[in-house]
Amino acid sequence: MDQANVIDHGARPVPSERQPDPLNNQAAAHPWLASYPPGVPAEIDVARLGTLVDLFETSATAFAGRPAILCFGSTMTYATLSQQARDLAAWLQAEGLAKGDRVAVMLPNVPAYAVAIFGVLLAGGTIVNTNPLYTPRELTHQLNDSGARILIVLENFGPTVAGALPDIALDRVVLVGPGDGLGLKGRVINLASRHVRKAVPPFRLPEGLAVPFAAALNRGRALPRARAKVDPEDLAFLQYTGGTTGIAKAAMLSHRNIMANVEQAQLWFGSKDPSVARCCVTALPLYHIFALTACFFQFMRSGGSCLLIPNPRDCDGMVKTLSRTPFTHLMGVNTLFNVLINHPKIGTVDFSKLDFVVGGGTAVQRAVAERWKALTGNTIIEGYGLSETSPVVCVNPRGIREFSGTIGFPLPSTEVSIRDASGEPVPAGEPGEICVRGPQVMRGYWNRPDETARAMTADGFFRTGDIAIRLPDGQFKIVDRMKDMILVSGFNVYPNEVEDVLAAHPGVLECAVVGAPSPETGEMVVAHVVRKDPSLTPDTLRAYARTQLTGYKVPRNVVFHETLPKTNVGKVLRRMLRDEMPEA
Repeated sequence: MDQANVIDHGARPVPSERQPDPLNNQAAAHPWLASYPPGVPAEIDVARLGTLVDLFETSATAFAGRPAILCFGSTMTYATLSQQARDLAAWLQAEGLAKGDRVAVMLPNVPAYAVAIFGVLLAGGTIVNTNPLYTPRELTHQLNDSGARILIVLENFGPTVAGALPDIALDRVVLVGPGDGLGLKGRVINLASRHVRKAVPPFRLPEGLAVPFAAALNRGRALPRARAKVDPEDLAFLQYTGGTTGIAKAAMLSHRNIMANVEQAQLWFGSKDPSVARCCVTALPLYHIFALTACFFQFMRSGGSCLLIPNPRDCDGMVKTLSRTPFTHLMGVNTLFNVLINHPKIGTVDFSKLDFVVGGGTAVQRAVAERWKALTGNTIIEGYGLSETSPVVCVNPRGIREFSGTIGFPLPSTEVSIRDASGEPVPAGEPGEICVRGPQVMRGYWNRPDETARAMTADGFFRTGDIAIRLPDGQFKIVDRMKDMILVSGFNVYPNEVEDVLAAHPGVLECAVVGAPSPETGEMVVAHVVRKDPSLTPDTLRAYARTQLTGYKVPRNVVFHETLPKTNVGKVLRRMLRDEMPEA
């Protein structure tokens, strides 16, 4: 591997040997430590972290009889997951998979995802998480860029694979049915799925290329498996990011990166009683880093279960599932919370067993958080992270009573510095770019040494591209993305602030704010709104905004939509809205 791609964390001193901060003294540089919850240490012992293979093997032994995956009304225990993962690992090795080889996994939240992830890791491979909704062009780029030679894909998306085949080189395509891994009931689910998707265009893959997932497991069960020598610094994932703003690039996440983040979160949140079964609603797609770490690996480590929601866009189906299955945790984005609180049958869901709820991925709007608290009695704990940071950087304390509107404090062993355009730290209370250093920060961008160099400061901090301020007690508050800031007559307007105001209007279901060219002011503020009240007019909404925003922040244009464009995770695509370019 080209060493120019790799961020060197090796020079960072261990806690007992930490040198005086060249920018400031220890107390001033890390004021959040004084506000840490009781019992949470300032540092984690990075040297003692194992691998994701260690995590899985330990849990599979300790929690063999517990449910690991809940989906389609069925259960997969840790013992079953372990057996199937070992079978898949043996098959992959027999197919020639060597340590470090890449395997693309193109699956929604179905049971086979868990088998695929641990199967590839047990075999010593590196996983390329792939969005099942990719077009052939996007899939072609990711497979060619990563060098993946094996693709594990839901059979529903076979036409996409067939469309990409002329421009890619694959040794094997493993076709997964949605019910694979669930025994007899899974086969029934697969038959029903094939009946429903008769409208999917037929596709043909070259003879000998494709193998059914179940057949791969059956063959692997009769094969020997060599124990791969996996080290903490080996790559576990190529996690692609930046696809909404340009060509997607892959963050190189090692076993140690993700294990560090799991350990950090475990110390931060803990568990009231490890003997009590914990169940996390996993509606966010597992190929997204937030769900992958916070829902999947975090709960696998502690013997919990993941309640998989294969299609969160089917709101009726999701609410029905939640009403039938007890759960203790939920990780979500603002859009998911908003959908749930506005669903007509949300009253059928029992939230009484909720331990805590975490919001991330994009800013949680205060109006949504307050309605969630009124509905469930549970405060959304907002956090912050990125694909490049495995992902969690900061999070609010577990026991907060009210939504804070901040992203909380840096996790143990995490340093956050707010810096100006020249890379110099700014005083508390002044906005600047969030820069992060810690064991969860990626090794670099795959095959992109120039991008890696641009993303790092001279003293080893990762530049996030997000703007925030540091509060006196060490908490951080997001202002916005640097690329989304709007410049009106020389004044900075941050879309998050405007959206937070508009979302509180009772006639607004959801909204997004972007900038558009203006001959008078350079840029103007444009609000894109989905109405809850059909009688809401642009003038009414603008008048409401004027009561809480200074004049240059008030949207000049208000555009109503039936829906807003979103990523599969639920983030609103501001870029697509900017492309509409309303006239001044």
